[in-house]
Amino acid sequence: MFRIIRHIVRKEFIQTFRDKRMLIILFVAPVIQLILFGYAATTDIKHISLGILDYDQSQESRALISSFHQSDSFTLKFHLKNPKEIEELVQKGKIQAAVVFPGEYGKNLKKGARTPLQVILDGTDSNSATIIMSYISQLIVKHSKNYMADLKGKKPAGIIIPQPRVWYNPELKSSLYMVPGVICLILLLTTLILTSMAITKEREMGTLEQIIVSPIKPIELIIGKTAPFVLIGLCDIALIISAGKLIFDLPIRGSLFFLFCVSLLFILTTLGTGLFISTVSRTQQQAMMTAFFFIIPAMLLSGIFSPIETMPRIIQYITLLNPLRYFSKAVRGILLKGNDISILWPQVLALFFFGITAIVLSSLRFRKYLE
Repeated sequence: MFRIIRHIVRKEFIQTFRDKRMLIILFVAPVIQLILFGYAATTDIKHISLGILDYDQSQESRALISSFHQSDSFTLKFHLKNPKEIEELVQKGKIQAAVVFPGEYGKNLKKGARTPLQVILDGTDSNSATIIMSYISQLIVKHSKNYMADLKGKKPAGIIIPQPRVWYNPELKSSLYMVPGVICLILLLTTLILTSMAITKEREMGTLEQIIVSPIKPIELIIGKTAPFVLIGLCDIALIISAGKLIFDLPIRGSLFFLFCVSLLFILTTLGTGLFISTVSRTQQQAMMTAFFFIIPAMLLSGIFSPIETMPRIIQYITLLNPLRYFSKAVRGILLKGNDISILWPQVLALFFFGITAIVLSSLRFRKYLE
């Protein structure tokens, strides 16, 4: 019995490793995913992009601003002049928080009064907004203690009271952050996996040769094979948005037409990638494994689960090659912030470039594969 089992095991190993591409999927992919999980999937919040609007321009306000400068957690990017700049920068995602100093900030501290300090937060990522507010509060408390210690009882010291104001998600519901992310993931999984398995299924069934010798042109075959998955993907988007609205009261602040147009650009990328995978895979099982080799890094490097700003700088540069990064930002911007093309044009342009490039290259590869 053991002799028979040994021969079966040997045969399975030979069949598995006969295709050199399987070695990459089985042994190289886990190491790459380990590195990505270790560096990209982090819950630490670092390099928080911060804007400062200082109506006071006093020594006391400059002292607190200096504390933000010296902190490793914050990157002070903008010194603002009016509230409209805050709205514009938050909408574009260039700052995650803004601190507004009132005109009487320094005088109130000197009088020993309670001094309000407005903190504006981007609530689209509820988890990050909560952590950022905690960091700001801790820094203010530490600064207040140092300020009172410097006075050494010479005169009463005021207390700084942070007053948070959360935009786009005042209740900090995590569901409002995750539902747009689910739209992105479902669209990625559905269109990429189904497309990558479409051609390999024909090959396994033995019907691919019949298609090749038929008068069907390659472009007709490509459109015929991919069109159903485009419709399925768009239907999934409509379904998830409807369910999110009914179950989680998902706000729809932007144009749904614009959302579907952006989704079509992203679908071009997934369809192109799926077609390419189908030409390098011999079986549906191999196509499935190769698809997940692309899907998992795309998910980790998209900013859906952890902010890109918290990742190491080299990883942040790698995310620029990830179409899902641009699509997830566009979907959240449209649904939660009401962004339009005037704000999201960089994401739309990137998705257009990735989509056209992927579909052209994969079509050329697919045509050569059929020939």
